[in-house]
Amino acid sequence: MAGNKSFTIVEYFGGDGGYRCGYCKNEMGNVSHGMWSHTMTVQDYQDLIDRGWRRSGKYVYKPIMNKTCCPQYTIRCHALKFEPTKSHKKVLKKLSKFISKGELPTGQNDAEPMDSVCEDVGPREPNKLSQAEVKCVAVTDIQKKEADCPSITEIKEEVADAPAAGSEKSRKDEVSVSDGKNTGPKPVAGIGADPNRPPCRKAKDLRKERRLQKEQMRQRTDGVSSIVSTTPPTPSQSSQCKTLEDFISESLPDISSHCLEVRLVPVSFQDPQFTASYQQSVALYSCYQMAIHGDDPSECSESEFRRFLCDSPLEAEYSPDGPEVGYGSFHQQYWLDDRIVAVGVIDILPTCVSSVYLYYNPEFASLSLGSYSALREIAFTRQLQKQSPKLAYYYLGFYIHSCPKMRYKGQYRPSDLLCPETYVWVPIEQCLPHLENSRYARFNQDPDAGDARGLKDIDRAMMLYKRVVMPYAVYSRKRKGSSDETEVQKYASLVGQDCAERILLYRS
Repeated sequence: MAGNKSFTIVEYFGGDGGYRCGYCKNEMGNVSHGMWSHTMTVQDYQDLIDRGWRRSGKYVYKPIMNKTCCPQYTIRCHALKFEPTKSHKKVLKKLSKFISKGELPTGQNDAEPMDSVCEDVGPREPNKLSQAEVKCVAVTDIQKKEADCPSITEIKEEVADAPAAGSEKSRKDEVSVSDGKNTGPKPVAGIGADPNRPPCRKAKDLRKERRLQKEQMRQRTDGVSSIVSTTPPTPSQSSQCKTLEDFISESLPDISSHCLEVRLVPVSFQDPQFTASYQQSVALYSCYQMAIHGDDPSECSESEFRRFLCDSPLEAEYSPDGPEVGYGSFHQQYWLDDRIVAVGVIDILPTCVSSVYLYYNPEFASLSLGSYSALREIAFTRQLQKQSPKLAYYYLGFYIHSCPKMRYKGQYRPSDLLCPETYVWVPIEQCLPHLENSRYARFNQDPDAGDARGLKDIDRAMMLYKRVVMPYAVYSRKRKGSSDETEVQKYASLVGQDCAERILLYRS
């Protein structure tokens, strides 16, 4: 970020071995590249997830898509254009009923697990690299090159307008005009239309007139003084459907049996809110893992909770054109009355809010808190976008078409999947036919397209060797015939040229 002196240090582990898959339970089917991040800037992580990487604590991994048992495609939702579906509205109404009347829904639980990280992704500990060695890298030793970020003027602010053509009200209007029965006397044959009745008008003209009247009425109601154009409004202007924020607001009535509050807390043991609620969060996580995922108590201990959901390589960063809360890792805590019932772990990055994990009180599983938290996080992204125009996407982690229970992420539309070969975003509607035919698919249909940000010059990749920062060209001469060129080449091709020139690859 502008004026920030942070830097990224990683250790690359390669991707030769297989690990247990958290989705299909194949003991050795999960194959991925991995690296341990001692520290990482939010811009570097943004660039990495846009190349298919994902973090689990401080471990950052990238599935080997054409080899892993369950290919995992990075998915993002266009938050500004998102419109809740009927099922999403049902979730909000269900929660509203509970908040207002205290009634938990009965029947089968249709909650969606917002689990964005698979259970076993490979090595969890780095090689021996002391914190002193990490901190010894003086900022003056690093010739930082500012990341190329689009200026605010280059970002188009997009407002989500509901299409009138698909609205139920528009269809009803059309039916009421075109299918309306004429109860008056029928014209006598040979005489023509009744001269005492008003002239006949087309149904299309009547609909336009009604829409114009509704627009004028709405503007008067909202206290907006404007001159109404004689040109009929477009369907998107006239439908005036409720926004996601409207539905969320309606789900939280003023007079109710319960009070639900969402608090954003930085993941930092220096933050008083985080430390005050830490033990309650640990207990909630342990309860969730055992009840929902069947974990053994040893698998969801405080140390596991801390490693998985509290240890983050992202340092808190602030930017003049960024959101007021800054960038970094946060817990969104859902407080019901005086206790935490759910926690959404998120990363706020330069162009997105990235969902990491959700855990909740199993007692409230019937409230579909997975879906509800996703809707709240999309609304939160839209809120941040008003402060930072380029922050306009909501990343839901990985979309796994071969795992039916993970397909729900494709319901938050409009959304894109990341092409695993060219790293361009492709609308999910264009991707699904390919995934129906094959678990692994290249979404970019241009046969000549390649990785535009791929490795071009390995000599410019930055290394951290014996506490000194140097390009690979210098490092290879100092090592005098080093045998790790193949490994460094693989790492640099996976992170791309830009990241390879910024990220420090630690070599012992």
